[in-house]
Amino acid sequence: MAMERDVLITEVALRDGSHAIAHQYTVEQVEKVTKALGEAGVPYIEVSHGDGLGGSSLQYGLSLTNEMELIEAAVSVSGNSKIAVLVLPGIGTIHQMKEAAGLGVKMARIGTHVTEADVAAQHLSKAKDMGLETVGFLMMSHMAPVEKLVEQAKLMEGYGADSVYLFDSAGALLPHQVKERVRALRQSLQVNIGFHGHNNLSLAMANTLAAIEEGATRIDGSIRCLGAGAGNTQTEVLVAVLEQMGIRTGIDLYTIMDTAEEIIAPLLLVPQEITRDNLVLGYAGVYSSFLLHAQRAAKRFNMDSRDILIELGARKVVGGQEDMIVDVAAELAKQIKVQT
Repeated sequence: MAMERDVLITEVALRDGSHAIAHQYTVEQVEKVTKALGEAGVPYIEVSHGDGLGGSSLQYGLSLTNEMELIEAAVSVSGNSKIAVLVLPGIGTIHQMKEAAGLGVKMARIGTHVTEADVAAQHLSKAKDMGLETVGFLMMSHMAPVEKLVEQAKLMEGYGADSVYLFDSAGALLPHQVKERVRALRQSLQVNIGFHGHNNLSLAMANTLAAIEEGATRIDGSIRCLGAGAGNTQTEVLVAVLEQMGIRTGIDLYTIMDTAEEIIAPLLLVPQEITRDNLVLGYAGVYSSFLLHAQRAAKRFNMDSRDILIELGARKVVGGQEDMIVDVAAELAKQIKVQT
């Protein structure tokens, strides 16, 4: 009999972590990671391009492997773990979601910008029709006041979301801001509340615990911090912390620690640490997956990537506007040239 859980963790390294390795996952890597996570007792494992189904493109970054092959491989070795996919309306289609469901995916996580929940209506309702567990994400949640967040969350609940997530896509929220937002969601919704943090200000764990304290029961983690920017709440550390707090996850601590050390660590191109660029992502409130794009643009125009990220934050650029990164870099380079 499965252990009763107080908090359900979704492991996002095979989706959010795709950003960190420029979407270069192989079938063999996904099989190996999924199998180990399944053996550790991780309830949900998210698998797709970093920007969700259909994300493989010149704008978002081309995948090495067709994501449906990765999904099929994950499902085949997942054991009791359920495979989830991310779908961003405007990128991922209902047809792709249906294809993923046909391969054995059990959960659809539908994400929109924090003020645009209405674009998720069709995707959430169709996912429900397909028999999938449905999750609504309000991304870049630091960019809206609490009242707006609650209004948008209620829309997602109305469209059929089983859970609604506060998504700190930039790793910009502070613990008291997370508490205030989760408390408001908990008081206003009947469905499960979730939290997805990024560690750009070294606050992913603190923010996650603040969310749990206020009633969030669905939590995202990335093993060995393998995620966009400085990564997410570190799964194996979170399991250990929650165990110390008497909160059950159903995940075996030693097995998840071994998976992090022996299977995930060799996949990292560089250690997941808070570099100056990651820090600026959180400081400026910029979408974590913009990091590699900004670094490439900085190299191309021979400039400081931090200047690009700060300007993107000032312009309140959001996910889906990756094409603006090169434009902003070109503008800044021109200004620098004029000044010198």
